[in-house]
Parts: sequence; C-alpha cells; structure tokens
Amino acid sequence: MIDSHLAFGEMVDCGVIAVLRADSPSELVSAAKALAEAGVKSVEVTMTTPGALDVVKEAVKELKEKAIVGVGSVLDTQTARAAILAGAEFIVSPILDPDMILLVNRYGKVVIPGAFTPTEILEAWEAGADAVKVFPASVGGPDYLRAIKGPLPQVKLVPTGGVTLENAGEFIKAGAEMVAVGGNLVSAKEIAAGLFDEITRRARKFVDAVAKARSERT
Repeated sequence: MIDSHLAFGEMVDCGVIAVLRADSPSELVSAAKALAEAGVKSVEVTMTTPGALDVVKEAVKELKEKAIVGVGSVLDTQTARAAILAGAEFIVSPILDPDMILLVNRYGKVVIPGAFTPTEILEAWEAGADAVKVFPASVGGPDYLRAIKGPLPQVKLVPTGGVTLENAGEFIKAGAEMVAVGGNLVSAKEIAAGLFDEITRRARKFVDAVAKARSERT
C-alpha cells in the first residue's frame, strides 16, 4: 500500500499517465514494465478492459515498485470501491461524481474525476479531487486549458483525450499538471504484437517532451 501523497507526487514527477487496454494481465504487465523503463510509472487500467479488476490484481502483484497502478473509466462509487479493494492506488473517471470523490478520499487513494466546464472543474476540486481530468481535451486543446488556469490557477489539471507527442508539451506549458495518454502512447495492437521496445522508445519521447516543456514554462 502506497501513501496517497507519495503516489500522487510520483505521478506528477513523471508527468505522464499511461492509459492501457490489453487482452490479458500478462500483456498489460509487460507493457507497464516497458513504460516504466522510460520513466512512465503511472498505469491506468480502464474498466472497459475485459476482466479489468483481475487485471489490476495481477498487475499490482507483478509490478510492485515498478509502477503505480490505477483504474480508469470508473462511473460510480461501487466500482471505485471494488477497484481500490483490487489494489488500485488511483481512480480516474470521465465524469464528476462528488460521492465517488468522497469515497476515494476515505480510502486514502488518489482521485482524478472528469470535468470540462469551469463550474464542473471547480466543483470537482472543491469536492476533494487531487487533480481534475479535463475531458475531452481535444475539444479545446492547450488554449482552452490555458484559459481555465487563468481564473482557476489553484486547480491541478490533467488533459485527457487527444493528447499526442506533438501537443503534450503545449498542454504542460498551458498549465497542465500531467497528461494522460492512451493509444497515442501505446496501442493494444503493439501490446499484442509484443513490440515493447517500441513502446519504451515512444514513452521516453513523451517523458522528454513533458520535461522540456516544464523547463521552458514561465
């Protein structure tokens, strides 16, 4: 069990959350190890993954200190609780559910609910979110994130949906705490084909892009 403050700090240090979908626990674990070699240690298993909770249990057991395993696409408190009991250290949702935030806080885990409008983003933050997932980030892009940070500088934002190697740095410069990346970082086809060296190479490029953007941010 990882202290939530420590887990969140490690997630922020890297700046990249990998959103993974795989057909088996072994494939996902192999992908997570490939990502960890590049410094991406935050692995989000989506609830849309077949047998997601079993995948989480296996990943937590196999990865141990190599990665911080969380669960995404969580839509209700029951699923959040089940994910935490399976070993998830962070919970990500595409929606804003204050009851879910409260439950995850009670378990001492990291919670990143989804929101889009300024009202939703502030409500999520004031309800106790560690950070707020801006979804879908592709709609407004870095400019929208920058506009949100103007009146809400205290809110930690995680753009998700449409983050690419080309724009990840721009999101960071716009004020993002981290970026969450799915298929543009690692695809299910690459995992199935065992192209783990390629996954590591691309992950390193994302980590470098985030680090470079942070060094240039004013």
